[in-house]
Amino acid sequence: MADYIIKNKLLEAGINQKGAELVSLIRNSDNRQYMWSGDKAYWNRVSPVLFPFVGKLNGQRYRHKDVWYENISQHAFARDMEFILSEKNEDSIWFKLESNEETQKIYPFSFLFEIGYQLEANALKVIWKVHNNSQQIMYFSLGAHPAFLCPEDGTGSKDGYLLNLHTDAETLESGELTENGLLGDVVNTFPLKDGYLKITDAIFDKDALILDSTNIKKVSLENPQKQEYLSVSFDTPLLGIWSPAKKAAPFVCIEPWYGRCDREGFNGSLQDREYGNKLKKGEVFERSYTIEVNV
Repeated sequence: MADYIIKNKLLEAGINQKGAELVSLIRNSDNRQYMWSGDKAYWNRVSPVLFPFVGKLNGQRYRHKDVWYENISQHAFARDMEFILSEKNEDSIWFKLESNEETQKIYPFSFLFEIGYQLEANALKVIWKVHNNSQQIMYFSLGAHPAFLCPEDGTGSKDGYLLNLHTDAETLESGELTENGLLGDVVNTFPLKDGYLKITDAIFDKDALILDSTNIKKVSLENPQKQEYLSVSFDTPLLGIWSPAKKAAPFVCIEPWYGRCDREGFNGSLQDREYGNKLKKGEVFERSYTIEVNV
């Protein structure tokens, strides 16, 4: 049961206060659920936000101004923190997270992080606002990790389902993660047919697909009959596609990212991380992505 519910004539969304996490998206006409349930047998999360890091850091640490910050968990801390409800209407809701003494022990910046959810007809818009309240330049990464049922009813195999990447490219290149969860030198190539990537459990055997999304701005989930039932639209430099390795889990994550894990062997400072973002004092980084479902 979600902590908060927002709804309009077509959809109902459920969001938890912990992590300001989207945990449910239901079509009102028939009570159809689109989000993964969070069953720990496969993965105990549904749609965590990734902030202030996406993925793993080399050695679980980083350097900033000649100080090393150690024992940084994958994706860092926002997903596990209690956000504060700041505004709620029938079809929208906003949460905020502010830095504190504990966050500054591992991330030495003063920030305000806001997450908003807005229902618009048959779509849910997810909005992020990162405020730099520090006296210094703030460096960060930010990403989404929503898990959608695949197959549509959450039972059986997802083999034969399709990801429509809405691209003219004939192949798709994905960086491969190492045993340390870092980006290695191996690049895997997947064939595309008319922009479609065929989903199999096996394509996730080596963890997430990490894609350059410069020319990919929308990804649709389609059943084997090529009937679209959900799409995610975004404008990010990177995209992750993931399902737990070798588990045949009944869901697929479509993950717009502003940042990613470190490359294997990276030993630079925080400001040198690939695909990192920065804000000057007082600046705000505002971005969004949209989940649209069939009605």
